[in-house]
Amino acid sequence: MSHCGCVSMFFIINFTHLLHNLQILHPGDTFTPIDKESTRDSTNSTQSAKRTGSRMTLGFIVLSLLLLPTAVTAFRVDREITYNHQEITKRAIFEVTVEVCRSVAESNGKAFTFPTKPYTVESVAAACDIMDGLKAFHESVKSILNVNIKLDKSGQFESSGHHFHNEMFNAGRDIIAAGLTAVKANNKKGNVETAKQQLGKITHTLQDFYSNSNWIELGMTSPNAELLNGNGNVGTVAALSQATCRNCIGQCTNNILNNIIKDKILTSGYYTVAPDTSKPAGKCSNGSPMDASRTVSPTGGINKDTPVSSHGHLHEEAANMAISATVQLLQDIRAASGDENFLRMIGATSGKPLVFAIDTTASMTQDIKAVQVMTDTIISNSKAGLQAEPSVYVLVTFHDPDPATIFKTTDSKAFTDKLAQLVASGGGDRDENSLTGLEVALTGAPPGSDIFMFTDAGAKDKSKKDSVMALLEQTKSTVNIVLTGNFVDVTEYKAITQASGGQLLSVPVSDLGKAADLVFDSSSASSMVTLLDETRESGKSENFTFMMDETTKDVMIYVTGPVTSVEFVDPSGDKTGDVVDTSSIVGNFRRIHLKEEVGEWEMRVKSNFPYTAKIVGDSPLDFIYDIMGPAQGPLGGTVAQTNRPKAGEKANVELTLIGSETATVTEVLLLTPNGTVEGKVTSLGNKEYSVEFDPMPAGESRLLVKGKTGQGSSKTFQRLSPAKIMTSSISVIAEESSGLIEPGASVKMPFTISSPKKGAYTIKASNNKGFPMTFPTRLEMVGSSIGGEVVLSAPSLAQSGSEVTVTISVEDEGKTEMNYAISSFTVQRKVTDFTKPVCEKISQTSCPESCSSSTWEVKVRVTDGEGLVTTSLALGNGTMTHLPGSDTVTCVTSCCTKEVEIVAVDSVANDSSGDGAKKSPNYLEVLVLCTPV
Repeated sequence: MSHCGCVSMFFIINFTHLLHNLQILHPGDTFTPIDKESTRDSTNSTQSAKRTGSRMTLGFIVLSLLLLPTAVTAFRVDREITYNHQEITKRAIFEVTVEVCRSVAESNGKAFTFPTKPYTVESVAAACDIMDGLKAFHESVKSILNVNIKLDKSGQFESSGHHFHNEMFNAGRDIIAAGLTAVKANNKKGNVETAKQQLGKITHTLQDFYSNSNWIELGMTSPNAELLNGNGNVGTVAALSQATCRNCIGQCTNNILNNIIKDKILTSGYYTVAPDTSKPAGKCSNGSPMDASRTVSPTGGINKDTPVSSHGHLHEEAANMAISATVQLLQDIRAASGDENFLRMIGATSGKPLVFAIDTTASMTQDIKAVQVMTDTIISNSKAGLQAEPSVYVLVTFHDPDPATIFKTTDSKAFTDKLAQLVASGGGDRDENSLTGLEVALTGAPPGSDIFMFTDAGAKDKSKKDSVMALLEQTKSTVNIVLTGNFVDVTEYKAITQASGGQLLSVPVSDLGKAADLVFDSSSASSMVTLLDETRESGKSENFTFMMDETTKDVMIYVTGPVTSVEFVDPSGDKTGDVVDTSSIVGNFRRIHLKEEVGEWEMRVKSNFPYTAKIVGDSPLDFIYDIMGPAQGPLGGTVAQTNRPKAGEKANVELTLIGSETATVTEVLLLTPNGTVEGKVTSLGNKEYSVEFDPMPAGESRLLVKGKTGQGSSKTFQRLSPAKIMTSSISVIAEESSGLIEPGASVKMPFTISSPKKGAYTIKASNNKGFPMTFPTRLEMVGSSIGGEVVLSAPSLAQSGSEVTVTISVEDEGKTEMNYAISSFTVQRKVTDFTKPVCEKISQTSCPESCSSSTWEVKVRVTDGEGLVTTSLALGNGTMTHLPGSDTVTCVTSCCTKEVEIVAVDSVANDSSGDGAKKSPNYLEVLVLCTPV
């Protein structure tokens, strides 16, 4: 006879926040709490709270099951270091992603095979069955790492709280807790990009705790879970007047005072960039090479950044603890968000986003019906197994004078229901606020999305063009515009589609259904790659060559414009053979499906008018890239550019080849209107390459990557970046911020413009929520740089968890060059409620020896005075019952199921003290682990 043991731990969090700490204890485990007494930073009085143990949290339990001892050799961000912040973060992401994929597979009754260690993006994607989303997974992980790295290479490098310098433990804890709140709030609303930005920031700060404090020296064997709790007691912190170190030179093994170790007193190294004597008497220094305080008595330091750091002998132990802590953080987010939302945030999903932006004025009735038919077809195809289901459905509607709205869901029925509710009405004037619709779509859809806009009017809001162009470049998304109106000014539309690698289709509304093939091609291709993309502003006959390699299938040619003819010569030189599989023409759009034959092809276009020609195919072999620019912090070096690189200066492109174990890069070029610029390619290993362009060409270009499909192979491939790369002699740098704004509050965004051109510069600022902003519209530059400031104000009724993206664009007096800075913020109310709920087991049933035909049941009561809202199973199969208004949760599952995890969310609505508006829900997450024994 067996029974079910049930142990739970739970915490109330804050407004629009889910789960700070989840504790799971298996039967036989012991929990030793931290005394909850007052905490402080080093400038306050000495704490009396004694740390008697370390909380064992969900993340640590999972880590103990998954992680083997790992040789980590650095906390640095330098590429030449094998294990650095990036490696620590990647390992944690992969560990948790694999565990979540295993849980999802088992809950769906599917087998799961763990990939071989060390995990890679490819091996994790294969195990999670998301190879058709490999590129998105790569880019998602890379974006988190880029933000993590940037914390050391920005003005926040000198912020003690962000790095746990100077015994600023409560400040560091608050940064992590606030960021964690933002991650969860954004995840719940589907704002995954803003969630990832916050995740990148807080993982760096969390990891620094284990290198820069004496947590490891105190003999702690598990992560400090209180760092995730906004009201957490991080431990007993040394008083400002309390000495913590003695002198040492070089690597130090015993420079922390004996009483500090014996009494479990928490300290961290002091850090100053400029030489001074401001370090309090007797305090430890960080000791890194740039730390000027390391020469002030007591000399030396305690950081564990590398094996040769002051406490380098503990580097590996600290790095492993940092991985454990990052896993703990990610598991915390997972439990709060749910498995599917967690995987979506990390980018570990199959399928592609389906994104529509639709003009809903009265003349668009037939267009809306056509979009409904397209959507029904895509959903039917995915249910029939003909294509992967879209990873997310995004619908943006714009209707002058109403603001653009966005609807996001992963539920196909909810999306079709929303489309069915659309009613075309109003309008009457010539143009519409279509660029506002695109701005909302670009900030609401995942990066790299194919966005389809349907309208019959020109753009009324032409002032939004710079913002849209900036967002296109940052997100690397593609915009396709289907225009059913006549006599429309398409100037802005042409610039947007050509810059993003999209198509501008002009079709009669009666033939709109025939243009649906472009949407179907995008949604059905698992991994669409670009082989060629050319624009001709004047008509002439021209021949284009392109390479079709053995990995590329379903090659499509898209030609827009009134061309006379399009002919092909296959690799054998035959121009009369039957090389075209299918061909269709609708409006100004010609779509051609070629038969597959490996080798170099030629396309011959005859036209007397402007046209565009694009060739795409379906292939797993592709690349991702970042253009690196100068970092802003005192460490120097480079970081991934988030705006236009500087024209005329040297720049490096970090490029990763994906989708092939054998392919290699041999040549990387920038294709400009005036010719090609060859880059200097250096292999960095692991399919990563550094490509130097000296200098970067002015204006627009596209990145062309050439290579071999196998070692020693004569077979070659070529891939083209879908979007254009734009350079500028203008530089715009926005100061780093927390990325948080409270409802009813304002946030300042200082920015700096630098340029060799003196004179007046036009400033524009825009945001996707229509929040009020103030900014200078014109700045006069008399030297080489000038500063300005944008002030963003969140309305008092702004909903917590909302994401707002601000674009600052700067244009020179002659309107010949533009650059921009983009910042994202999470609307988040201040944390004020940390009351803990209560959980108790009500009953349990037993299981017979044979499990196949029997079930076991457990009932638990979870209360905090307000009642539960939702419950779900985080692990295992079973049926849960939770009646509305009840605090009792019942789970029934097969006796063959060894454990289940129940996640319950509580929502508390509180009156605000100021304007009387309702505050957003205060969420509580409770995790209950039950195991039959």
